[in-house]
Amino acid sequence: MLSRRWLAIVGIMPLAFAALSTVGSPPASAASCPWVRSTAPVPQRVAQVLAQMSQDQKISLLHGTGGAFVGNTPAIPSLCVPGMGLEDGPAGVGEGLGGVTQLPAPVAAAATWDTAAERQYGAVVGSEEGGKGAAVDLGPTVNIIRDPRWGRAFESMSEDPYLDGKLAAAEIVGVQNTGVLAQVKHLGVYNQETNRNTPSDNAIIDARTEQEIYLPQFQAAVQEGAASSVMCAYSTVNGAYACQNPTMLNSALRGQFGFAGYVTSDWGGTHSTAASANAGMDQEMPGGDFFGNALATAVQNGQVSSATLNTMVGRILTEMFTFGLFDNAPHGSPSATVTSAAHVATARAIAEEGTVLLRNNNVLPWNTSGTRSIAVIGTDASTAPQTAGGGSAAVQSSGTVTPLQGITNRAGAGVSVQYAPGDTSSGITQAANLARTSSAAVVFVSYNESEGGDRSGIDLTSAQNQLITSVAAANPNTVVVLNTGSAVTMPWVNSVAAVLESWYPGQEDGNAIAALLFGDVNPSGKLPVTFPRSLADVPASTAAQWPGTNGTVQYSEGLNVGYRWYQAKNVTPLFPFGFGLSYTTFGFSGLQVSGPDAHGVSTVTATVTNTGTRAGSEVAQLYVGAPAAAGEPPSQLKGFTRVTLQPGASTTVSFPLTMRDLAHWDNGWTTSTGTYRIMVGDTSANPQLSGTLAVTSTTTGNTVTVTNPQGMSSPVGTAVSLPLQATGQTLTWSATGLPAGLGINGSAGVISGTATTPGTTTVTVTATDGTGASGSTTFVWTATSGGGGHFGPIVAGVSAGLCVDVRSASSANGTPVQIYQCNGTNAQTWTVAGGGTLQALGKCMDVTGAGTANGTKVQLWDCNGTGAQVWQPQPNGSLRNPNSGRCLDDPSASTANSTQLQIWDCNGTAAQRWTLP
Repeated sequence: MLSRRWLAIVGIMPLAFAALSTVGSPPASAASCPWVRSTAPVPQRVAQVLAQMSQDQKISLLHGTGGAFVGNTPAIPSLCVPGMGLEDGPAGVGEGLGGVTQLPAPVAAAATWDTAAERQYGAVVGSEEGGKGAAVDLGPTVNIIRDPRWGRAFESMSEDPYLDGKLAAAEIVGVQNTGVLAQVKHLGVYNQETNRNTPSDNAIIDARTEQEIYLPQFQAAVQEGAASSVMCAYSTVNGAYACQNPTMLNSALRGQFGFAGYVTSDWGGTHSTAASANAGMDQEMPGGDFFGNALATAVQNGQVSSATLNTMVGRILTEMFTFGLFDNAPHGSPSATVTSAAHVATARAIAEEGTVLLRNNNVLPWNTSGTRSIAVIGTDASTAPQTAGGGSAAVQSSGTVTPLQGITNRAGAGVSVQYAPGDTSSGITQAANLARTSSAAVVFVSYNESEGGDRSGIDLTSAQNQLITSVAAANPNTVVVLNTGSAVTMPWVNSVAAVLESWYPGQEDGNAIAALLFGDVNPSGKLPVTFPRSLADVPASTAAQWPGTNGTVQYSEGLNVGYRWYQAKNVTPLFPFGFGLSYTTFGFSGLQVSGPDAHGVSTVTATVTNTGTRAGSEVAQLYVGAPAAAGEPPSQLKGFTRVTLQPGASTTVSFPLTMRDLAHWDNGWTTSTGTYRIMVGDTSANPQLSGTLAVTSTTTGNTVTVTNPQGMSSPVGTAVSLPLQATGQTLTWSATGLPAGLGINGSAGVISGTATTPGTTTVTVTATDGTGASGSTTFVWTATSGGGGHFGPIVAGVSAGLCVDVRSASSANGTPVQIYQCNGTNAQTWTVAGGGTLQALGKCMDVTGAGTANGTKVQLWDCNGTGAQVWQPQPNGSLRNPNSGRCLDDPSASTANSTQLQIWDCNGTAAQRWTLP
């Protein structure tokens, strides 16, 4: 995204640390905003606000304005709508806001291969964003690292979509559990900076490659991480800008992945009004060139329908309600100090865990008894530590510990630590001389990477390579520490004793690397990207592939991205994907492959043993090779798990494999029959264990599908009840992540109780049928402070802007019950009363004449306790009248005002789905 310095170019001048702007009339009283601290379902609260909004107010939420953050939406005081700040956050709070923690770069966190560490990473980001008053964290970045030359490789996670997706989902959960919305980015085939945001960055890619390599991590972010929002990219994909690409936004993101949140443009990435709105983009940032007055005009002339406008606004309001922003508006301050000792400790732990030991010729770890003098060499060790990358992922450190400081402090008074910058020709000679007289030498080198530009190659500077070569010639115990955002070549690798890839390690750089060098921490990082021997070996090695020619970028390597390419072409990389050494050793044994069972699930197990003399952590990695007929790469990551073991200890790791895990894209996901190779080990290259899995049929047993509630928000101290919906027979239910005070009825599938503590949690609900088949869904639940509650509208399934209404607000017997534009009046305020009745204006919703025939109209009538006035909510959202056995129905799924409702055979369509108060 564009950083703050570019805002003036697009017409928005930031108001440094100013309050968010406002739209509309003076602040409303609490009584006039009944949706605040309401116990009503989120969709109903959204409908109430929409019904009261003017078109100008709606449009104000669909584009950015000036304010304290890199992105801002205005408050609407008359409707109690809070303003929202959107702030950079792939590696922590950005835009130069001080008092924050500079975490390791995202690629360093990815090198942990540790979902728990990623959740902690997200928790720090979310906590500090919230403390600054931001409502939305602009991260994580999950684009595939297609090529090591990409300027934002450090800001993303991996070359593999499975690893990328699992880690991204974990980070999103960490962020959103703090009550801050995560905006995963950048949806689209966006993998280079050259020509970005222009038609000349036109990625030409086939559907299979897009589905298998460039989209799965976004699916995981949405379905496993419950991401609230998505940022569309600068890229052009097959001729269409990503932010106006209906295939990407409507078909894949919303249709295929079931995403219910909202889509924001990258900063300056909007190129149209009607095309973007109709393609599925909801919000323009940072200004309103296309979604301001131009959008109002487009609605007026019919290029964008009013229903589309309401849908766009409704998506944003839904997430605001889900995260409790109406009940507890963001209250932090951009000037606040939000870093803490705990956050700094997390930064250090992730820097340690994500550092990858690439080579060790028995020189590490150092011990103070045998290492009496240490030469610390390179400006990266002292005066210019490369702790972070540039662009929107740049984070201001609250206190950097340099490698020289960290090593000196750890070595203690008994060890001589001397420094040489080695940054000139004479300086290289001085550095070599210092190394020659020292017990050990460590050279720090780096490659500065940033958003906005790609690397021209993957070599370190000639001066840095010469520095390493000279020092290694002077001291055989030379260690090299790399601070890079992705792969670099190492022409000197066989001349040095050890190599560590420390990435951009954040502000705890020195403490982390010292702990690793001295063995206080055992290295356990694994490469999330492949390190090639030369630029000629990379998959996108031609100009047509990178950076493109004649306005197009050809993704002609297809599925063979990263390690898939090296295996398919029998090219041996310098260091393979998944590789990383330790100060101890591990063994793998006992591979067992069972299944598939009746539900298409296979299980792979293996034993991991610490065969060395130190405690340490290992990452067991599962790779699968499909039958040749499937046309897949030789092997693909399908599971990983991190284990920590004492010397001599063993543990069993287990990986489930579903038919979907084995599937490939062929105009839809399909699984081939045949023999699959199953491989488990500590790297993608020649895993230690191998076996086979025979798939003779892809027909599976029952499928259980759980409907996603999208999001829940409920006040602390107020009883709630949420019936869950799923397909399947004799289901039993379980849930994780529920707010304190809430529980789930395992047989009825109802979440109920009274939340006791404010906060946001990510809830996963699982339904299992009698044969063992299960399904799950993930959503966000926010318990807000305060109480109260009210009854409100019944929202129609055919449109969030339509409500069940008493015609002309008349309380006369026989008045038609109809659908009408939601307006928040008493004619649309329904009470779910005892006995299953629905009451408005003091009377009951009634089937005319207690009729039972299809098409019998629904009216208002004196409450009389008969079966004609009983309505039973069904799991699919319909309202069944038991007297007739039929359901409340909107004839022909009409969206026309004043359409009178009827009863009809229950069919589960949108015409029979209703959201109750």
